[in-house]
Amino acid sequence: MRTNIRTVLVAGLLSLSITVPAVAGEPISPRFNADPSPHYFKGRFYLYATDDASNSGKYWDSTSWRLYTSKDLKTWTDDGAFLDVKVFKWAKPDAKAWAPEAAARNGKYYFYAPIGGDKIGVAVADKPQGPYRDARTDALIDKARDANAGAEPIDPAVLIDDDGQAYLFFGTRVPKVVKLNKDMISTTGPIMDVVVTGYPSDDPKKKYGEAPFLHKRNGLYYFSFSTGWPGQIIYGTSTSPVGPFEYRGVILDYLKISTNHQAIIEHKGRSWLFYHDNLLPGGGSHRRSIAIEPLDYNADGSIREVVLKKK
Repeated sequence: MRTNIRTVLVAGLLSLSITVPAVAGEPISPRFNADPSPHYFKGRFYLYATDDASNSGKYWDSTSWRLYTSKDLKTWTDDGAFLDVKVFKWAKPDAKAWAPEAAARNGKYYFYAPIGGDKIGVAVADKPQGPYRDARTDALIDKARDANAGAEPIDPAVLIDDDGQAYLFFGTRVPKVVKLNKDMISTTGPIMDVVVTGYPSDDPKKKYGEAPFLHKRNGLYYFSFSTGWPGQIIYGTSTSPVGPFEYRGVILDYLKISTNHQAIIEHKGRSWLFYHDNLLPGGGSHRRSIAIEPLDYNADGSIREVVLKKK
């Protein structure tokens, strides 16, 4: 068993690195992975992910996260399991490692780690690939400690706005947002509910479920999320980073698995949608695979729905 981050890194270096050419709608790796968190750091793409290949196949119970890197979004290298929940001494050693997030600031890299379904930890490193160490001695968000943390403080997503203010979104069933301090490892102010208005249906199964994500384009904030289990990826827009957001439409329709989880990255004038689906032999709701699709906008700023090719 891995006992610390140094052991994890050594194991990753000793393992065979697999390079896979990825095209639209195809898995980035022959290894099961999910819950994409893509970023462009120092001339390279870094994709942090949940490691579905190491779970039981019956639940999302893996205890480590995996890293994939690319220079061009086409060919991806599996850099191995770079972080284990054991790095967080306050967490149970067998706690579940769920959908992650990362951010860069102050010359350092921050990794936001939902652990056990009731806490979000934060680790810090000098390089995007680590090694990462616990940035605190306790959780950044703790359901038992923090008012309005919600039923499940999971699925963190971070946006650092143009004015330097950072925001952490998270949560199931009711989306949450809280401001991060400049140190990126502490919060300021209350945890607030995120409001989305103008839903086209009163069906609660077609409203917010999980996987909050915020990106900004041409001064407009886009709040996207999954509607549930299974869920569509839908979105709303606002002129404020904390909303309220007005419903605008569907980005990605239901998949043939029980979860839907997205992230959007913009690079050199193009936008890309990262998501996971059942794409490899033996795959399914607990053995998912990350893929990428181009994302396009209409003249009015609305997002064109991504229609996946049938296989």
